[in-house]
Amino acid sequence: MTIILGADAQGNDLKEIIKEYLVEQGYTVTDVTDLEKDFIDNTIAIANAVKASEDNLGIMIDAYGAGPFIVATKVKGMVAAEVSDERSAYMTRGHNNARMITMGSEIVGDLLAKNIVKGFVTGKYDGGRHQIRVDMLNKMA
Repeated sequence: MTIILGADAQGNDLKEIIKEYLVEQGYTVTDVTDLEKDFIDNTIAIANAVKASEDNLGIMIDAYGAGPFIVATKVKGMVAAEVSDERSAYMTRGHNNARMITMGSEIVGDLLAKNIVKGFVTGKYDGGRHQIRVDMLNKMA
C-alpha cells in the first residue's frame, strides 16, 4: 500500500507532520504536493495517483478540507470523504470503501490529524451489504 499525500500552501505544514508519522509507522508514502498550484490541481494529482493501484490511498490537506472533497468526488471512480474525526475516517473505509480523505489544517490539530490518518489507513472495507452503495457511487461520477 502506498499513501499518496498532497497539500496546498495552507495545508503543507500539517501534511509534513502526517508524512513523518506515516513513514515512522512503516508506510510507503508518495508526496505529490506542488506548492505553486492550488488545492484543485493537488487534489487531482492525488486522485490520479490513487487510481493507479487498487492498494493506494490518498490524503489531501488544505485549510478546511471542503474544496478538495468537492474536487475528489468529481473524479470518475473516486470515493472520497471530508473528515475531522477518527471514527469517520475509519468508518468511511469500512462502509464506503473511500480511498481518499480530505482534512483542514484550520480544523484539526496535529495529534487529531495523526489519529485520523491512523483510522483511515488501518480501516478495511467491509464489503457485503455496503457494496451496493459503493457500486452506485462509482457509477455517479
